[in-house]
Order: sequence, then C-alpha cells, then structure tokens
Amino acid sequence: MDNLNQYRQIIKTILANHAAIPYSYGDIEQQVIIDAEQNNFLLINTGWDKHKRIHGCVVHVSLINGKIWIQRDGIEEGITKELLAAGIPKDKIVLAFHPPSVRQYTEFAVN
Repeated sequence: MDNLNQYRQIIKTILANHAAIPYSYGDIEQQVIIDAEQNNFLLINTGWDKHKRIHGCVVHVSLINGKIWIQRDGIEEGITKELLAAGIPKDKIVLAFHPPSVRQYTEFAVN
C-alpha cells in the first residue's frame, strides 16, 4: 500500500473511532465526511442541546503534497498523537492550524 492510501486509511479509522463515541448530553451525533477526490477528511458534530443547535467541525485533515495537514483539531488529546501512534512520521505531519511563522518551532513539518 502506498503512503497516501495508508494515510487515508489511518485517518478514516481514527475519525470513525471518534465518531463512534456517543455524546453524554443533548441529541448530538458525530459524522465523518470524506472528500476522496480532494483528500479532505472531517469529523463534524450535528444535533441539538436542548433548544440550541449544534453544528461544527471538530477535525479537518487534508492530504497535500504527500503530507497530512491538520487544519483543525478539536479532539481533546489531539489527532496528532493518534497519527504518531499509527506510525506516521513527524516530518509527514503539518500542524496547519499554526501560522507558517510558528511551524518551524514545532517538531513537525513546516509545509
């Protein structure tokens, strides 16, 4: 399996595992949205907490130029930790939620 297909499968598995965790309040579900053509993977929340509408992106990951770009990470301990545990090297992960000027100070890829 080439790296991109391996990355796709790892991301799908991680997001599916998080989507399977039920919310402890409200009528809220988590959905995994995958745009395979554009290599975008999202975990979103949708539903209601009493009279308040819940809808938002928890995680957004993109595959760009052979690297995993974490655009948004709202997972409590972070998806990065799970990607590393799955064997993804740090130089293949971009913390895109940090400004480009800050990325050089992380242990991860700059771009």
